[in-house]
Amino acid sequence: MAPLLNLVGAGHVGRTLGRLFAATGAFAVQDVLTRSPDSAVEAIGFIGAGRACDELRQMRPARVWMLAVADDAIAPACAALAASQPLAGSIVFHCSGAKPSGELAAALDTGALVASVHPVRSFADPQAVAGAFAGTWCGVEGDPGALAVLEPAFSAIGARLVRIDPAAKTVYHAAAVFASNYLVTVLDAALRAYAAAGVPDSVARELARPLASEALANVFRIGPEAALSGPVARGDFATVARQQEALTRWDPDTGRLYEALVAPTSDLARRKHRSP
Repeated sequence: MAPLLNLVGAGHVGRTLGRLFAATGAFAVQDVLTRSPDSAVEAIGFIGAGRACDELRQMRPARVWMLAVADDAIAPACAALAASQPLAGSIVFHCSGAKPSGELAAALDTGALVASVHPVRSFADPQAVAGAFAGTWCGVEGDPGALAVLEPAFSAIGARLVRIDPAAKTVYHAAAVFASNYLVTVLDAALRAYAAAGVPDSVARELARPLASEALANVFRIGPEAALSGPVARGDFATVARQQEALTRWDPDTGRLYEALVAPTSDLARRKHRSP
């Protein structure tokens, strides 16, 4: 029989993983607890399995507990779980990319094994993610005994697993912010700068598109050192100074953003020129 899985929190992440676990038989979804009885009923409808619960003490014992709650709620939710359920010998894990498995200390203190499994993707559309989860990378860390159960289950739903250092969990999560959120911020600065030069918005996006697309493709094809081009890569710091001055006159915040990127780009350029 598949190990029993209880879900504490079944928003986009929890219900998506629950549905995949239930569909593949990796886990048998048993009890589901969310912020309200109505959302729990909705979640089990999406998952296709499980029983909706109103509070922790209604939940039955399970081999595995998944805490799919907000980052700052992980430790309080775990403490509440440890106070209301016998966890010795069970596995408790969360799905946060920002918090380590150490957030589950309350469960660990009761004799549970703890871990963290973080799927590296957006869960904005659970239906779409559930249909195309295969190949999703997941950063994993925690007790070896917990991972011995969790890793095969995640592999069964198509995940690709990479072990990470829990001491560097915040840096690991910041990597995703650089690769996604801050990339959008930098492109926004480019589009606003084009607009300041009188370029219509629709044309600005078309001007930026090939530059951004080709730069990204080159980073992943040949690496960031070889992909770097432009005035810093050429050592043309007179141009860099003129651009920074002009940007600062136009928009001081954008000028400061440009200035902040010069030093790390210069370091990347030095690595480029040292490469064989």
